[in-house]
Amino acid sequence: MKWTSNRSGNVDDRRGKSTGGLIMGGGIGTLVIAALIYFLGGDPAMVQDLQMGSGQQQTERQLTESELQIREFISMLAGENEVTWKQILAENNIEFRPATVVLFEQTTESGCGVAQSAMGPFYCPADEKIYMDMSFFNELQSRFGAKVTEFTIAYVLGHEMGHHIQNILGTLSKTEQLRRSGRYTEAQLNQVSVATELQADFYAGLWAKYTDKREKFLEPGDIESAVQAAAAVGDDNIQERSQGYVNQEAFTHGSSKQRIEWFMKGYNSGDIRQGDTFSALLK
Repeated sequence: MKWTSNRSGNVDDRRGKSTGGLIMGGGIGTLVIAALIYFLGGDPAMVQDLQMGSGQQQTERQLTESELQIREFISMLAGENEVTWKQILAENNIEFRPATVVLFEQTTESGCGVAQSAMGPFYCPADEKIYMDMSFFNELQSRFGAKVTEFTIAYVLGHEMGHHIQNILGTLSKTEQLRRSGRYTEAQLNQVSVATELQADFYAGLWAKYTDKREKFLEPGDIESAVQAAAAVGDDNIQERSQGYVNQEAFTHGSSKQRIEWFMKGYNSGDIRQGDTFSALLK
């Protein structure tokens, strides 16, 4: 993908700073289990029991040139999301407000509790921030089978920004009301979760379409890398890799096929009105 000139001031880079003793124990096994469950949209509050407060403290350090380049890249992606979503929402008479992207390593505080690398990238509606530990992309490639490119990262950030759009539109508050009502079975609530995640994939594809129309930033292979990443984090692929079999009733993010279909529907349609995953799934 081509880099553009847009940059966002809404990037909070906490890498290289003291974690204040919030280092999670449990080893790589714990990290992988949590990542399998919560990658791309899980609730960080649900993994508080994994946090073991070892009392260690990371000393502050200078960021490397590579890390500074990553910050610049994330700032560009955040900037392009802000410009595009401001345009899309304005076309629908809705006011946009930006989300902050927090870069961290190992652990940091969030409005949803302690953020940990094990969670993978996630959006916290309480503080309207996206939390990303870039080391997770190593896991995405080595354990989930996705080749990581710059546009892989763009897709992931676009998905999390999609959750922010859901927050602005009131979708997340409605799904939270359903979850708290006590009227639905676990399987039904899983379907609500799947619809929520697939809509975020749709929004990521919609963002790519609008941004490319304005900036011509896509290059050959970019959409394919997003599709590959979407397939890698499908519930069926993750379950097969982690437990050796697939249980559709336990899906919370959608199958590989569904994730690809909804991302591509957002990209091909270019129409936010086509992103109603809820009626499509909850008939």
